[in-house]
Amino acid sequence: MSSALTVDLNRDRLHDVAVPGMYTTDEAFYVALENHGEAVHIHLHLDDTLSTVATLDGGNHYVDSGSTTTVRVGVERVEEPVTGKLKIVTGYGAETAYVDVTVEPFEEENHSVQVDEELGKPQRNASQRRNPAKREPSMSEKFGNRPSSGVSLPLLALAALAILLALLVGVVVDSGVVLVGVGVVIGGVLVALALQLR
Repeated sequence: MSSALTVDLNRDRLHDVAVPGMYTTDEAFYVALENHGEAVHIHLHLDDTLSTVATLDGGNHYVDSGSTTTVRVGVERVEEPVTGKLKIVTGYGAETAYVDVTVEPFEEENHSVQVDEELGKPQRNASQRRNPAKREPSMSEKFGNRPSSGVSLPLLALAALAILLALLVGVVVDSGVVLVGVGVVIGGVLVALALQLR
């Protein structure tokens, strides 16, 4: 919406009216009657040309001391610019001022957003953009079907610990069932190491 057309009242003296020389709009607007002094009666009037495309919400207005009253001016859509006068009268004719108001054809604002077609394509991460030939391996490539490179040191340490604990339990607990369990654990560890070496 257009900014308000401001009319300053009683700024320098009683019934003083200060207005801009012209005002242009393409839609409804408000006349802001700003009173800087004593309370005053205001009369607004559109000339014959302007009244063909605009309407005032009331002609007579009382503006209290130090307050602002806003008056809406409705505007019709036009094909060609229309210029007329808004008349402002204070103190029952004591002072009169005019503003040339031009109503221009309404232009719809384009609120659409332009989207780059590249945004619709899958994006690669920064390292792939720098070196397309080098790509990050998939999860199955990371954890499955990879050639073994021998037994790692942490795996050997874990196997030795398992065997040591199994032997320790077998020595401490004197039971046939425990001895069979110790044998199973040691056998399992040795089979796992053998599979890892393949």
